Amino acid sequence: MAGKIVTVRHGRPNVDRNVRISAREYGEWWANYDLAGLAPDQSPPDDLLAIAAECDVIICSTMPRAIETAASLVQDARIVPQDAIFVEAPLPPPPIPFLKLSPTNWGRVSRVFWFLGYAPKGTESHREARRRVRKVAQRLIDFAAEGNNVLLAAHGYLNWMVDGAMKRRNWRRLCHVGDNHYWSYRIYRLHKASADHHEEKRRVADPAPAAE
Repeated sequence: MAGKIVTVRHGRPNVDRNVRISAREYGEWWANYDLAGLAPDQSPPDDLLAIAAECDVIICSTMPRAIETAASLVQDARIVPQDAIFVEAPLPPPPIPFLKLSPTNWGRVSRVFWFLGYAPKGTESHREARRRVRKVAQRLIDFAAEGNNVLLAAHGYLNWMVDGAMKRRNWRRLCHVGDNHYWSYRIYRLHKASADHHEEKRRVADPAPAAE
């Protein structure tokens, strides 16, 4: 039987959002955000610690905020594999001069521009990110297909994209806790009808030995 899949957004990074900056400055701010670990006061909620304790496979992106989130979930009791395939979808600063906004609002504007096709040279496009997300979902499913409970410590928008990919693969979302805030998480199980189909395929591919 396939295990469950958990996707977790990282804790709050150690950056200052209480500033008003230009689009160019937002690009610099985002670069620093990608280098930042968690704020000193950050720790995982008890329910998430309990979920992590039940997981056989815990993996994370290569961003410091995700690495530290995963480490806090395992209480530094084991090494958590990292992979750049799990990093956040990019937020290229939009070509808007003169305007000054908070980093949070620039993030919203940048996401809309990126979603509509704005991706400067060297930036992953929305179409490319969707292809990557399909690979992410399949990797999680492959781990779970071996009977493992799997937890991915990653990022808000990436996890949102993975959510759609999981549903299209007949994985049912059991819960979504914390909206899309820091430490939020989703839990998935393979839909029973699909699970029965996969089990039947496995039996056909690997029939039981004849009685002796």
